Amino acid sequence: MDNREEVREFLTSRRAKISPEQAGLPTGSRRRVPGLRRSEVAALADMSVEYYAKLERGNLAGVSPAVLEAVARVLQLDDAERAHLLNLAHAADGTDILTRPRRRHTKGRQQVHRSLQWTLDAITAGPAVVCNGRMDILACNPLARAFYTDLFAHAANQQNLARFQFLDPASRRFYPDWDLFADMAVAMLHAQAGRTPYDKDLHDLIGELSTRVEEFRTRWGAHNVRRHGTGTKRFRHPAVGELTLAYESLDLAADPGLHMTVYTAEPGTPSEEGLRLLASLAATEDRTLATQHTTG
Repeated sequence: MDNREEVREFLTSRRAKISPEQAGLPTGSRRRVPGLRRSEVAALADMSVEYYAKLERGNLAGVSPAVLEAVARVLQLDDAERAHLLNLAHAADGTDILTRPRRRHTKGRQQVHRSLQWTLDAITAGPAVVCNGRMDILACNPLARAFYTDLFAHAANQQNLARFQFLDPASRRFYPDWDLFADMAVAMLHAQAGRTPYDKDLHDLIGELSTRVEEFRTRWGAHNVRRHGTGTKRFRHPAVGELTLAYESLDLAADPGLHMTVYTAEPGTPSEEGLRLLASLAATEDRTLATQHTTG
């Protein structure tokens, strides 16, 4: 795959973010570019200007790990950015072939193991979902379905968190910190594009969002990447109000490319009470639907 444009834009954007002061260089009065010059990156990475210019033109094929590490060090890349650079290099020379997640040859939506669904159903204290790198929700526990009620209510969302974020107006109510969530969503999709450059469904999703939503297109052009690991998020649920939840995201060893995210509330807080209320409302609704089905 020819990913030179992505490499070029990623390296250029990272170079523009590092000031001379951050790199330990004297500040000059005549600087025509934001951040470091190519020559400064080359000098700090102990390589020729010509060689670094070749890298920044997008040619990472055959580049050694030592060179990639030197570039990452000078550009002060974080862990997610380092991984993204390595993925871009692997894609450039084809060494990612054996590490690409295998696609299951099933019709329609990707399915998870029954035992994984049982595991999700056993989690009752907070919402739990299994997603792929495209942010499709592939499986969830009952509390997560009640938690993401607006997302599941509209078929147009296709059970995809990025589509909900940018195409469904309900997301602006659900996410009080909408801009922060938007930044995170695009950064995670960008990282996934580096990991799986041959994923046509991902390319189609990115193309659709870029075409339809300026807020997505602008963020995509920033070339930021991130991992979804742990942290705290704020939500505003239509039934139970404000919730502040901690989350942990775990990669699934048996299903490369999938991860489980579990949300919990700090014990003794209003958010914990809110989750209990949401679970009670969801259980009541399930019982009502079961009764209607039985008597219908």
